[in-house]
Amino acid sequence: MFQENVIILQSRRIADNVHTLEFESERIAGAARPGQFLNIKPDSSLDPLLRRAYSIHRIEGNRIEIVYNVVGKGSAIFAAKRPGDTLDVMGPLGVPFHYEGEYRTGILVSGGVGIAPMPVLGSALAAMGKDVVNIHGARSVGMIADDGRLINPRYATDDGSIGFRGNVVGALAAYLDEEAPDSPRVFACGPNKMLSALGAFCSSRGIPLEVSLECQMACGIGICQGCPVEMATGDRKYTLVCTHGPNYDINDVLLESLPSVH
Repeated sequence: MFQENVIILQSRRIADNVHTLEFESERIAGAARPGQFLNIKPDSSLDPLLRRAYSIHRIEGNRIEIVYNVVGKGSAIFAAKRPGDTLDVMGPLGVPFHYEGEYRTGILVSGGVGIAPMPVLGSALAAMGKDVVNIHGARSVGMIADDGRLINPRYATDDGSIGFRGNVVGALAAYLDEEAPDSPRVFACGPNKMLSALGAFCSSRGIPLEVSLECQMACGIGICQGCPVEMATGDRKYTLVCTHGPNYDINDVLLESLPSVH
């Protein structure tokens, strides 16, 4: 893990209330793995006091990008940043996706800014020779946070303005029935309700599912004990999302124990 003051290279809006920030860090980019996150301080003031956790959206050489919604004071500060401004960044943090294995097809399912870790994961799976499909959902086409980095994208919108009319679970079911992919494994990130529905569906189909959990974090390194999730299996009653996650087998965690960030 490294802590650096980095210079913003690019700041842009890619969908309704969806923004990206890009900066350069040789050390963080070189160490980062799919599914890890960064803890970023919005500015040097004490308001807001706490850092914000963001999944790594893209790594290209030494350039790193995050994607976010503007939902509060911290993210509003990010949205006001311009090239040349600085950020205090810690990372990479957390346990990467567990994407090794003998499966043939990686299906990456995301809702809203749950798209964040999918480009890095998709690139890693493709480099391993896996077939990759992305299923990304939002309420409407204007909220589709796809900036061209998803592999084989399929979309789901509540209003049917693009792709499948309905949610990502329905879109996943349609894809599986239409394409019958070989030996699939699902990786997902999005709101807890979406992950719970995916868990029930994947269980009914016998498909392994790994979820990247979204939750509020403060320190990002396990000191504050502020991001516990209750475990369904194993010797531990709780683990911390920042140090043991954010990526878990869906069968190992009780999602209802984790407050939603939405």
